[in-house]
Amino acid sequence: MNPFYKIEEFPDFPAMTPEAAEEALPKLLADANAAVDELEKNATPTWDGFVTALDDATRPLMLAWGIVSHFMGVLNSEAWRKVHDSFQPGLVAFSLRVGQSRRFYELAKETPADTPVRTRILEKMVQGAELAGVALDEARQKRFNEISAEFAKLSSDFHNHVLDATKAFSLTLTTPAEVEGLPAQLKAMMAGDGDPEKGPWKATIEEAVYFPIMKHSRNRHLRETLMRARSTRASSGELDNTPLIDRILALRQEMAGLLGFKTYADYSLATKCAPSVAAVQAMENELAASSKPVKAREDDELAAFAHEKIEPWDISYWSERQREKLYSYSEEELMQYFNFPDVLKGLFGLANRLFGVTIEDRTGEVPVWHPDVRFFRVCEDGRPIAHFYLDPYSRPETKSGGAWMNEFRTRARRADGTVELPLALIVCNQSRPDAKGRALMRFSEVETLFHEFGHALQHMLTRVDDAGASGINLIDWDAVEVASQFMENWCYDAKTVHSFARHVETGEPIPDALLARVRAAKNYRAANAMLRQLSFGTLDMILHVGGFAGSPDDVKRRVFDDLTPGTTVPEDRFLNSFSHIFAGGYAAGYYGYKWSEVMSADCFGAFEEAGLDDEEAVCRTGRRYRETVLALGGGTDPLEVFRLFRGRQPETKALLRQNGLID
Repeated sequence: MNPFYKIEEFPDFPAMTPEAAEEALPKLLADANAAVDELEKNATPTWDGFVTALDDATRPLMLAWGIVSHFMGVLNSEAWRKVHDSFQPGLVAFSLRVGQSRRFYELAKETPADTPVRTRILEKMVQGAELAGVALDEARQKRFNEISAEFAKLSSDFHNHVLDATKAFSLTLTTPAEVEGLPAQLKAMMAGDGDPEKGPWKATIEEAVYFPIMKHSRNRHLRETLMRARSTRASSGELDNTPLIDRILALRQEMAGLLGFKTYADYSLATKCAPSVAAVQAMENELAASSKPVKAREDDELAAFAHEKIEPWDISYWSERQREKLYSYSEEELMQYFNFPDVLKGLFGLANRLFGVTIEDRTGEVPVWHPDVRFFRVCEDGRPIAHFYLDPYSRPETKSGGAWMNEFRTRARRADGTVELPLALIVCNQSRPDAKGRALMRFSEVETLFHEFGHALQHMLTRVDDAGASGINLIDWDAVEVASQFMENWCYDAKTVHSFARHVETGEPIPDALLARVRAAKNYRAANAMLRQLSFGTLDMILHVGGFAGSPDDVKRRVFDDLTPGTTVPEDRFLNSFSHIFAGGYAAGYYGYKWSEVMSADCFGAFEEAGLDDEEAVCRTGRRYRETVLALGGGTDPLEVFRLFRGRQPETKALLRQNGLID
């Protein structure tokens, strides 16, 4: 049987070929349309007669399409692109057909809810239908659907252009002088099957290579060349995203207008925690006001340290040298204590300590999509409650950059009383193991792993039984980063780090003095980091409020000149690779990283107030966090979830204090 027809508990990834998808999707789409047609005729305004039945009707198709989308991110190829591009219009049309069903809209309003969670699900269904154009007249709905179809294609093209442009650039380095200063592990990665000391070495602009080069290479010309290449990705030729940006922004504004919103930003905020654009801007302005004076001091100190005019391609290099001087450790020295298997064991130990769950490695028991992938089972009180895959290493030829968490399955209690367990996916792009099999991690990669695991915990540790609001489902977009950013704080907790940081050769634990220096360096150039994120969020919001002067790139230049001056090359085309807002879900929502971080910092503040050295208090606070932030998922308004955990509204001072921007 075609593996896409009936996706069992764990998908048969090796059998899920582009050819199998091409065969299965037409039938799954036809079956889903037929099931929806039948449901429109016979559905009853009851939970099982409508909500459960609608989920049953659409799930086989959406599961299969989710797998196709997954392969686009981790095994991207021309064959998968062909499948995706061929069937995406049909999937968009189907989603609109369901979202614009007047019958389903009326049923969502008529169906009684017997729990607060179900009330929230039904309210969100009504809102979703309205935002999908259910109330538009025929002509406007037709135009709305045309926009949705075109936007889906543009978004996919944008993503592929960035991936292809990243893959297309590389430099071959042939002399040791060209790689002077680079860590041994990085040189080994760049040499591939060659000699790490003799070369040749391949320099690329994908994350696992680019960022370490910018930090460590003494070859200033190489740094400049790579920065100019990465800064101008997808900005010329067939891969130019400039016209896509203009078209996407225009379509979004038109879509918002059709639905009665003044701007796309207003449309976006209709489903988020932030009450208004003004509230978002107030938060960003408050954080920027505290950060700008500190940034000026940071920049002056770096210029004095470097004793030369600092160009944009020098900032990472001299920042790393200054940090090494101030805190007396190098990134390469620190990496020796972060071997991936040890870090993973420590992360799982933290989950047990805080939340009472145990995680078992079950790799080999189920099919996976690549030999890198590992598989785990999560247990609570001795019984399985979830599973997840982990795809940790960089594969720039076929794998999208960055890191993410996705769901394959959501917790749900079925009509017969059985519970379908969550199944999650964590993808990172950390450095690959070296010739000795050691997967040494940069500290930033450790933080990324903790971050994505925080997302997975919220998906897997939910106690909500209704799939529509369990795990991360229905969590407002500007609160979805709370659980992930919260976990990053533990990368600086002494007890947590001591549990996994051991020298890869000697097995000796990380020295207290070195860990103290790492913790002291936590807020090194924190104002620059804060303003960098604020510049992205501010730029995103301005573009989606509209009415700006000049081109989108002109707006970018003004925002960057105000918040992060001197950090980009003159020809920078950052927007052309800003996939978060042009090929992801963060349009008029990128501010959500900081909105979430305010709450996540305040959540960690509860542990600080309890006393990080008081193990009983930490565990007690961890269980309370588990039963609120992690357990309630999208079944409760995020601000209410925060109040249940913290006992009050979130405050920005915790974030500013933890970043060293206020006393």
